Amino acid sequence: MVRGKVEMKRIENASSRQVSFSKRRNGMLKKAYELSVLCDAEVALIIFSPKGRLYEFSSSNMQKSIQKYLESRRNRNTGIEVEEHMQQLKNEAELMSKKIELLENSHRKLLGHNLGDCSMEELQETENKLEKTINTIRSRKAQLFKEEIEKLHAKEKILLEENERLLEKMESWKTHALEKQREIGSYSQITQTAEVETELFIGLPTTRNGR
Repeated sequence: MVRGKVEMKRIENASSRQVSFSKRRNGMLKKAYELSVLCDAEVALIIFSPKGRLYEFSSSNMQKSIQKYLESRRNRNTGIEVEEHMQQLKNEAELMSKKIELLENSHRKLLGHNLGDCSMEELQETENKLEKTINTIRSRKAQLFKEEIEKLHAKEKILLEENERLLEKMESWKTHALEKQREIGSYSQITQTAEVETELFIGLPTTRNGR
């Protein structure tokens, strides 16, 4: 009798589902054992029933097999990540190389080289870039001139203020010198007067005839 093909979908009947689980579970455990013996393979099989009951088979040690599986998967994932990262770096390098080539071509055109193959649109675009660059340079140059003039004005103001302070100090010195001269002149006049008075009154009085 030929067995009909079983449709791959969930068995709705609970009893039939349990019977099918038991038969296929035992079959899978048997096949795992046969595979480990016939092919000298390390086989580990873990099955949980619908109610959460554990069934397992291991040709060696279950914990070691699980640890080996986790390490293998981790290494495989790491290898995939490294490969993806390398491919990403390769794509970025190619994109960067294209950008550098475009910039170099644009730079040569701005210098007036390799213009023979340029279309009218490319020449117009290059001219617009040059005009924009010149305007930027002029704007920066004007700003520097303005800043330099402001610095010179500020320096001029400081020098003028310093000059005024020096003039005031010079006037103060002149006034002080004149006052000193006046004091010296007054003192000299007083001294001369005192000498005259001393000459007139010191000594015995004499007559005109010398008697």
